[in-house]
Amino acid sequence: MKEWKLFEDIIQGSPKSFVICTHTNPDADAIGSSLAWWAYLLKKGHTATVIVPNECSQNLRWMSGYESVIEFETNTATRKAAKDAIFNCDVICCLDFNSLNRIKDLGTLVNKSTKTKILIDHHLQPDPIADITFSDTTKAATAQYVFDLIAELGDIELIDKAMASCLYAGIMTDTGSFRHRSTTPEVHRVVAELMKTGFDANHVHRLIFDNNPLSKTRLLGHVLSQKLVSLPDYRMVYMTISEEEFKTFGSNMGDTDGIVNYGLGIENVVMAVLMIERKDEIKLSFRSVDDFSVRDLAAKYFEGGGHKNASGGRGAKTLNETIEKLLNILPEYKENLLSVVK
Repeated sequence: MKEWKLFEDIIQGSPKSFVICTHTNPDADAIGSSLAWWAYLLKKGHTATVIVPNECSQNLRWMSGYESVIEFETNTATRKAAKDAIFNCDVICCLDFNSLNRIKDLGTLVNKSTKTKILIDHHLQPDPIADITFSDTTKAATAQYVFDLIAELGDIELIDKAMASCLYAGIMTDTGSFRHRSTTPEVHRVVAELMKTGFDANHVHRLIFDNNPLSKTRLLGHVLSQKLVSLPDYRMVYMTISEEEFKTFGSNMGDTDGIVNYGLGIENVVMAVLMIERKDEIKLSFRSVDDFSVRDLAAKYFEGGGHKNASGGRGAKTLNETIEKLLNILPEYKENLLSVVK
């Protein structure tokens, strides 16, 4: 395959400088796959820089190499460092996103660059943003894809404990701790290979799920007790968080991670939506079960996308206007929501 030969020549060839970008509000798969790929490239004799559009939550910063990550939106210095890295590198790797609008202003710089671009992703319908595209929706996580590429390049032995921890974090979280339908036999085989390095899977799980700041726990309690609205006629719930509530609870980036999933834990609920008021937009998180596709809904009405049962979106209107818009479109999906066997 022509693309594979070009990819192999780049990785196995003379030392090059790489930039690795991942999506806005990076999750464990985004950070884990990026840092594992970064470590692999270093072991192959290349230089590499990881750039994220904005900061990630505290419970992901333990991953080896995060101290060298450039957080693009932090200040003028980080923006300049990111720009310099992008325009001076040889190769740009885009991990865990399929469209440049998923990396906001960083996408403008990547789009302007004439450097070779490589996409490694597992979301549906990738935009033609790369010279070499690895896109496979059967992969449970981009971290799984990174492992598979390293294996196909014949370099499994280069995966050490730190890299394995990063890859495991991505796979574990994107499979919902191995409970989603994306958890295939191949996923378990990959994890088994990672565990051969001797990394502590239990420790990784605790670092991600049992390492929350007090502000996150208090915000969660407030949202579930005061801000959750149940609509049994549509078998859905929605939750909202305003900017003022963020200030009240002293919340930080990442404190909202996972809140939307609590909605699906309610009896008979097929879809859960979390709407978060940010400075310049409303961020939406959608979750669903079985055959109901929140990806289609998010793409049609909220400039979003993602996976069938886990997607994101955004709205430029106010929080109340976004709620009204959501409620107005629900009748269109009522039949499908009621037909799902949970």
